[in-house]
Amino acid sequence: MRPLARLRGRRVVPQRSAGELDAMAAAGAVVAAALRAIRAAAAPGTSSLSLDEIAESVIRESGATPSFLGYHGYPASICASINDRVVHGIPSTAEVLAPGDLVSIDCGAVLDGWHGDAAITFGVGALSDADEALSEATRESLQAGIAAMVVGNRLTDVAHAIETGTRAAELRYGRSFGIVAGYGGHGIGRQMHMDPFLPNEGAPGRGPLLAAGSVLAIEPMLTLGTTKTVVLDDKWTVTTADGSRAAHWEHTVAVTDDGPRILTLG
Repeated sequence: MRPLARLRGRRVVPQRSAGELDAMAAAGAVVAAALRAIRAAAAPGTSSLSLDEIAESVIRESGATPSFLGYHGYPASICASINDRVVHGIPSTAEVLAPGDLVSIDCGAVLDGWHGDAAITFGVGALSDADEALSEATRESLQAGIAAMVVGNRLTDVAHAIETGTRAAELRYGRSFGIVAGYGGHGIGRQMHMDPFLPNEGAPGRGPLLAAGSVLAIEPMLTLGTTKTVVLDDKWTVTTADGSRAAHWEHTVAVTDDGPRILTLG
């Protein structure tokens, strides 16, 4: 029996073949291109809706379809979460970028039936030291999680690595960060959101095994204050409960015999 077939009989994070990983990487490259275009266009006076239009254009011109648009009724191609908004911010013409804003953009695309999902955080012009540290700490937590995507680890080894990365960043930057409660990463493939759910903290050594071909979307979300959130009346936008600023970084990542493979690179 082939190793892949043998592992499928055990409790593992769902696996993809080499060809399927390449297909997911093609979808991920579309997402990366859309995020680059958004980052380049983001400037004071730009509306979040115009960033959404840019993303949709890049995605469709690449022969892909926005994963988010219409997903459970979501009305846009990206989530644009600014300052105290954590995730799922709905783009609008009324929301205009200003100097010093901390912007998180989450974007997904489906190409030939396979999904890619990634998020970045950036500043509009110069950021305060606190906001810069927040974004970097979140990115470093993501990198720590990616490093744990190796054969033989378990799901919560990745969660624990993310948390460990956050705590290391707290020491490095000399400030505390809130790990947003109740939100995290997920399986991904033919659907955008699949089991298992991946927390951004927790004890190691639990949950399904990681095997060659296992894929997760890893997405830490940190704040400068609370771990608690509030969902606004639009039923989508998630904000920090105390008004503190938030950051969000994400990549879709595969486990391979040669180590982690990021599928959402350009």
